Amino acid sequence: MISMARNAARWTAAGLIAVVLAHAALAQSGAGADQRFGTLIADHWEWIARDHPEGATLRGDNRYNDRLTDQSAEAVRARKAHWVDLLKELRTFDSSQLTPQNRVSLQVLTTVAVNRTRVDSFFPDLPFGANDFSQMGWSPVTQMYGPQLTLPLLAKSTHFGTVADYEAYLKRLGAVPRLLTQYRQQMQAAIDAGWVQPAVAVQRVPEQLDAQSAADPAQSPLFLPFTRFPPDITEADQKRLTDSARQLLSEQVMPAFRDLKQFYETAYLPAATRRKGLGASKLPGGADFYQALIANNTTTTLSARDIRDIGLREVARIRSEMDSLIARTGFKGSRADFMRFLHDSPQFYYDKPEDMLIGYRDIAKRADAELPKLFAELPRLPYGIRAMPAYEGDNAEHYTRGGGDGTRAGFFEANVNHLRTRPKYNMEDLLLHEAVPGHHLQVARAQELKDLPDFRRFGFFIAYAEGWALYAESLGDEMGFYAEPYSKFGQLSAEMLRACRLVIDTGLHAFGWDRDRAILYLIDNAAINEDFAKAEVDRYIVWPGQALGYKIGELKIKELRSKAKAALGDRFDLRRFHNALIDDGPLPLDVLESRIDEWIAARKSEH
Repeated sequence: MISMARNAARWTAAGLIAVVLAHAALAQSGAGADQRFGTLIADHWEWIARDHPEGATLRGDNRYNDRLTDQSAEAVRARKAHWVDLLKELRTFDSSQLTPQNRVSLQVLTTVAVNRTRVDSFFPDLPFGANDFSQMGWSPVTQMYGPQLTLPLLAKSTHFGTVADYEAYLKRLGAVPRLLTQYRQQMQAAIDAGWVQPAVAVQRVPEQLDAQSAADPAQSPLFLPFTRFPPDITEADQKRLTDSARQLLSEQVMPAFRDLKQFYETAYLPAATRRKGLGASKLPGGADFYQALIANNTTTTLSARDIRDIGLREVARIRSEMDSLIARTGFKGSRADFMRFLHDSPQFYYDKPEDMLIGYRDIAKRADAELPKLFAELPRLPYGIRAMPAYEGDNAEHYTRGGGDGTRAGFFEANVNHLRTRPKYNMEDLLLHEAVPGHHLQVARAQELKDLPDFRRFGFFIAYAEGWALYAESLGDEMGFYAEPYSKFGQLSAEMLRACRLVIDTGLHAFGWDRDRAILYLIDNAAINEDFAKAEVDRYIVWPGQALGYKIGELKIKELRSKAKAALGDRFDLRRFHNALIDDGPLPLDVLESRIDEWIAARKSEH
């Protein structure tokens, strides 16, 4: 297995050199800039699919369903080299020689490459770096992300229609032990170099890993595909595939998870206990590392102080709105009394998971009916609502994207595991955020934009995607939601949570806050219970900068709406404006603003 990983890494490096030479030859031959750029982005996207096969599967590209990402030291070095060479080549293009959409693509991919290489530069000689989802390659296993979460997601998102699909999945299962060994090697190198998480935030990880090593392989989330087969797969094949899965899980995969858990308990957590301080600025990269994460997650040049000040202003504004709403309800008592009333009153909570799912489905159908009033064009891909698996515990509600080929719907994952922490008055804003007009609508629309290159259709920028979803929550008033005062309070509480993140994330990682101060600040302002607040703060600790994108993105989108409305007056069309926001795929915020400025100018010229 080790020699195979080395050969794959050498092949990747050799392939990259060949691509670079081919592009140089195109340039010297006088080929057009657009042709050369088109070749570059196509080759890059193909490399992305090969290099990160899990992401390809989730997009509906099933060519690499039999493998997992190679996290060996040699593969990581080749990966870092790819991004450095890509950035160099991107900088050889004169944007004035490209078509308008290729100019946008050049800006977008350059932003990705700049941020990627900037984060990687903090780990020049280490066997880890930035990665596609969390930018936290130095910390590949936390309570927020890791194989205990991504592998079960693959199990329920992979296409299973033929015997070959199941056999590819069996090969992927066979690759799990190697991946977990590589993660242990990365974490050991991180321990040795001082790149380690604070223990207080990651203590739940061993418990999460337990779910992957149950006594019976059939109870593993990774066994899910073998609990249901398409009708045209014979009973003999079903038995053979199922038996193979049981053997792989019991003899290889589950022992590998037990080894990872033992390493976490005996090596990683003790090292995490010895770490001094909670903030990213206390890591070897210092304050510059946190600033790099800010740039990556917000796609802005804002400093930690800038973001904290924005957060303080937003917290004060939203708190005033929340206090006014409490007064309008006629509640007699203090703000703290009102919070206890919300948290303790049975009327605000479901007793049965199925009742909560019915409630979400009702909200979804009401939301669907309002969408034509807000968008000129809508995506075709449907979405569903399903219960979050028990092994995810108290994780936040989230969206799982549908297949890019249209064969798999998107899903809103509702947390029904702990009903007493999931109040009814937060359900409307959650559905609007995660499904429509939030993540599902934006993601599905982007995937269906066939005229855009794939790296833009399937791209992801936290400030754009989460900013859009938070903006979508605010559209609830225009859609007829939040009519009931407690539901409106829930929406304000959710917005307050995102505003508090600006203050707390920068507080923890730049201004020396401790965990208790962050938890109390969140409880006091966002009207959430203590357990939720603790989980949120631990999320910010292990994932520096990620939580900043929501509010920064939403504020930019609202700013652009105000700008467009002021510039166009009576000619402003909200439906067309919303499509202008989403019809270029995910964008860095500066590129989004440029595109909306162009849209405003084009609308003016129509009259």
